[in-house]
Amino acid sequence: MNACDPASHAVAGVSGLKPYEPGKPISELEREYGVSDVLKLASNENPLGVSPAARAAMAGQLDDLWLYPDGGGFDLRRALAARHGVEPACITLGNGSNDVLVLLAETFLAPGRSAVFSQYAFAVYPIATHATGAEARIVPALSQDARQPLGHDLDAMAAAVDDDTRLVFVANPNNPTGTWVGADALRRFLADVPADVVVVVDEAYFEYAQAMGVPDASAWLGEFPNLVVSRTFSKAYGLAGIRVGYTVSSPAIADLLNRVRQPFNVNSLALAGAEAALGDTAFIDRAVRENAAGMAQLRKGLLALGASAAPSAGNFLLVDLGRDAATVNEALLRLGVIVRPVANYGLPGHLRITVGTAPQNDRLLAALTQVLETT
Repeated sequence: MNACDPASHAVAGVSGLKPYEPGKPISELEREYGVSDVLKLASNENPLGVSPAARAAMAGQLDDLWLYPDGGGFDLRRALAARHGVEPACITLGNGSNDVLVLLAETFLAPGRSAVFSQYAFAVYPIATHATGAEARIVPALSQDARQPLGHDLDAMAAAVDDDTRLVFVANPNNPTGTWVGADALRRFLADVPADVVVVVDEAYFEYAQAMGVPDASAWLGEFPNLVVSRTFSKAYGLAGIRVGYTVSSPAIADLLNRVRQPFNVNSLALAGAEAALGDTAFIDRAVRENAAGMAQLRKGLLALGASAAPSAGNFLLVDLGRDAATVNEALLRLGVIVRPVANYGLPGHLRITVGTAPQNDRLLAALTQVLETT
């Protein structure tokens, strides 16, 4: 009997995919390297943890875990709609914002169609695109000496759109570069893109980015019916572990997304926690203040080490070490410090480092000092 080769039967888009590589979990590092007291600054999680209000709301759901969650997420959608000044019909919930990005690809992409995004944009964009069999049109980023180093070249992205294009992804701010697009430039871009092409503005780090003048694109939905804005509760809200994100769009686009959205894709703990977190503005204000202070602390320490980091509107820095970052990363792991190598983005000399608390940043800088002196 011939051996089965599943890969030979997979659809073309899937068989050629490279899986997403998440930041190394703490338990994996402890298991593989035998270290303890691990510091993880790799996945842009909120170092302050979970909002107390969200924790209490999730605890209140424990007795009902035997019941299915509200498949429509009525209360959370209503709260999000109020936050964005839209109707609940404009909200689509997801199992993290990754989920809604995939929903968008499943809804609008197929073989013979294309998606446009920037060279150093979020790794999920090419994965979601290729999985549908569509063409990923990757536009070269701005140069290292640009005002937004390695950022989105919106003029080039607009030029890459043609009759086959159905989706454009704009991360604002962008992961892993930290770069962002201002309101005037983004509005011009939206006006330039044909009305039958859906533009996804990914605002995963919006709460941190407001101070840098990054616009809330959801305010423009009435002007641009082809606009979709995605957000997540995994970053500033500190709820990465329960996975909840959403999009804001026209009701027509939301209706299409909800046709392919899986039933009960957001669990009951996530629904309760996200709604409570949304109302805990004091926690978000503290997170933003702490992030600004930590960013300044890291910048000062990195400068002293001769490492450079471009401006960032997120809660992380893309650090240019001027050398092979894999060696540095391996040495940091052996010291119990997890950061994010980004060679998979085509940046082998860089590390992405999440901004931590003041003591965490001190430990990171001390470990990095030791590594750079000995490697």
